[in-house]
Amino acid sequence: MALIPVKLAKQEYNVLVGHNLLENIRDHAARFLNKKSAYVVADENARSHHGESLEIGMAKAGVEINWFEVAAGESSKSWETLQKLTEWMLHEGVERGDYVFALGGGVIGDLTGFACAILKRGCHFIQLPTTLLAQVDSSVGGKTAINTAAGKNLIGAFHQPSFVLADLNTLYTLPDREMRSGYAEVIKYGLLGDESFFNWLNNNVGHITSLDHKLLEQAIATSVRTKARIVSEDEYELTGRRALLNLGHTFGHALEAETGFSQTLLHGEAVALGMVLAARYSERLGLIDKGHSEKVTMVIDKFGLPSAISSIGLSCGGEKLVEHMLHDKKMKEGNLPFILLNKIGEAKVIHDVDLSDVTKFLNGELSS
Repeated sequence: MALIPVKLAKQEYNVLVGHNLLENIRDHAARFLNKKSAYVVADENARSHHGESLEIGMAKAGVEINWFEVAAGESSKSWETLQKLTEWMLHEGVERGDYVFALGGGVIGDLTGFACAILKRGCHFIQLPTTLLAQVDSSVGGKTAINTAAGKNLIGAFHQPSFVLADLNTLYTLPDREMRSGYAEVIKYGLLGDESFFNWLNNNVGHITSLDHKLLEQAIATSVRTKARIVSEDEYELTGRRALLNLGHTFGHALEAETGFSQTLLHGEAVALGMVLAARYSERLGLIDKGHSEKVTMVIDKFGLPSAISSIGLSCGGEKLVEHMLHDKKMKEGNLPFILLNKIGEAKVIHDVDLSDVTKFLNGELSS
């Protein structure tokens, strides 16, 4: 078990990573169980797989659960679901000092966190992430949002959780594709700032993907520590340090948008492919030595993630993908920052990328 602090200027909270945490939530989160009932938001899959464990854990503390269940998938990160959730919270009498629990993947964490950010100008929430991607990325750092027709995560707020409890037992019920999708964010932490971790992942792919308890916990805890450190240095993404966490996302979000934010391309798959494209584009600009992008591609392949645009069957041109990029929320004064690589283990923000050259690069990738 690992306890990782997230130290911010005005707040500090902990991320607990370990096994059998939901059934023993009383032992780890007693101070957040301050009423006889608990408000829990969950998607239908998370509740089906893990609701009973959480109910057992809550019962040990004398707490019953009031459930708000939503459909699984990105479609729940919508204005409609947000309205229903906030109205439910008001009907249930949620107060500013209460804690709302988010049981599920990144969709549930984002939706619940945003609802808590705006309800009565802010109430508390607890992250109970049940997917690998959520445990290593979206549950930590306080970014909350919903999607709109204009793009993903364009309506949201920074609202930090009060606690994150990442029960690794929840990962054993994930479909293989969802689990692989989460590995993309794990790989990201090695690529952007820890070459030794990247190499460790490369050397231990088989053990990690076979869900070796010790190595899986080590991979997740290391990822969370890296994110916690970066978030602590740049909570609101003002200095550029936190922007490094977007490695693979500029390309990846464009690919997600072109595939309609659907099951055609999961978020982690898009990030994986985006990291390959970022590495290849870094090589094109002469930022990294020849051959480094192939090493990135090799590790992405080892984890069973897509590493070529041709593998997802797009029929558009580079122009369309760049058009999607122009809706990126990181756009500033008409300029889109790209997260590229100086080397494996060292990422940087580039502000003066020529988008016409990006278009040419993508057209080449699409035709290869």
